[in-house]
Amino acid sequence: MANNDWKARLGMVYSTNPDFEFETDEAPQAETLAPEKQNLRVWLDRKQRGGKVVTLVKGFVGRDEDLQALAKELKTKCGVGGAAKEGEILIQGDHRDRVVELLMKGGYRCKKAGN
Repeated sequence: MANNDWKARLGMVYSTNPDFEFETDEAPQAETLAPEKQNLRVWLDRKQRGGKVVTLVKGFVGRDEDLQALAKELKTKCGVGGAAKEGEILIQGDHRDRVVELLMKGGYRCKKAGN
């Protein structure tokens, strides 16, 4: 059903070729690396957030679904909110030590970075 998404074909007008297959410019997602091959960095950040501190996890290589699953696990175990987008996981508040501990238990290679 995803190949029949009309919004992706908005620029297409008409084709007289009976064998025409519309192709979208979707980039293939990178294969998710195993946890022991991931090289994650855990940062504390407050830029552009109204002075509120967030914990950032950067360096995840893989599919967006796997990033979302890891973010959900970290948010649940820390008991806070957050988001996962553009290869980064944002955890609300200063939970850097707890996040590093959870990632190490999960088999990920990670380090504290920044201040």
